Amino acid sequence: MPKVDFKLYLITDRKLAAARGLADTIETALQAAAEIESPAPIAVQLREKDLDGRALIQLAGELGPICRRYRVPLLVNGRIDVALAAGTDGVHLPADGIGPDDARKLLGPSKLIGASTHNAGEITRAEGLGADFAVFGPVFEPISKGAYAAPSGTQGLASACAAASIPVFALGGITPARIADLNDTGAAGVAVIGAVMGAKDPARATAELLKALAEWD
Repeated sequence: MPKVDFKLYLITDRKLAAARGLADTIETALQAAAEIESPAPIAVQLREKDLDGRALIQLAGELGPICRRYRVPLLVNGRIDVALAAGTDGVHLPADGIGPDDARKLLGPSKLIGASTHNAGEITRAEGLGADFAVFGPVFEPISKGAYAAPSGTQGLASACAAASIPVFALGGITPARIADLNDTGAAGVAVIGAVMGAKDPARATAELLKALAEWD
């Protein structure tokens, strides 16, 4: 099973990052992270669900060299074909999409496979099918988009983590101030979209998130 050694899972949103451009936002964030710790304890998920395969491959081609420069894994949301064509480090699967077991058959043993989950049962299923890690949410009201389910709060996150033996990342409304509240939940780290993609200063936002995570036991 590939090693999950990151704490911050940075999920893209090119519309939120439009003022700077997505590639520049990612590079700015990763550079700031590398100044704190190298290699940076980050992974990047390319999540642009409105783009077709060709556009996603092109965008992955832009982000791939940046991520490799900082030794940060790049995963593609949902599109195994794009991950294979672009040579990314893995995929992230939606809860209602192709299973991690089938994805593994196509990607091989060395690629990372993440799974979106919204309850302990989905985590257990993803784990049983071979996912390397899970993202659980929303924990708080999301920053960048409307909530797709009622926020679970820290207690819901803790219950989900207790049922898992794979790393679980908290998603939804994550800010540096709230990271301290997640310390005792059992989460391996946090996943963010708006906190960095929508930030006026992505470098500072990334640094503050990592510094808050570094204070975990």
